[in-house]
Amino acid sequence: MGALGENGGVSAESVPPAPASQYRLAPVLATRLVGSALVALALVVFLLTALSFALDWPRDPILVVVGLGLAAVFGLGGWLRGPASVVRLDDAGYRVRLIRGAGVKQGAWSEVSEASAQTRHGLRVVVLERHDGRETVIPVDALAADREHFADAVRARLRAAHG
Repeated sequence: MGALGENGGVSAESVPPAPASQYRLAPVLATRLVGSALVALALVVFLLTALSFALDWPRDPILVVVGLGLAAVFGLGGWLRGPASVVRLDDAGYRVRLIRGAGVKQGAWSEVSEASAQTRHGLRVVVLERHDGRETVIPVDALAADREHFADAVRARLRAAHG
């Protein structure tokens, strides 16, 4: 149990902070990114091969490009499956990465006035409305998490911050 304060309750200093919640990219989107990187690598190799034959360049550098490119693609896939997080929620605030058009990418919970679930452009999103009129838009289908669980986690963090 935590230390008791003067009023007989648990003091705020003794309550441990909740661990940060991290949400990764949905597997479908991660697969698309890796697939796009593989297609880009194939195009680069094709162009290098065509130039090599047209200009009579040595062919060995193409193998180096293929090897480095495949290592980069596999590294991207490993990063997306592992430590890459799209949304991070903690007691202090939130941070959004890898989502284009999210608006304000990070902020403190004290800057957020309301969180709501909406549909925009046919996408289900959680919108964090800030006191300054700006907002953060998080498409929940882009996350490898249950959308209700994510929305509940956002609301819980917001409630805890605002008391």
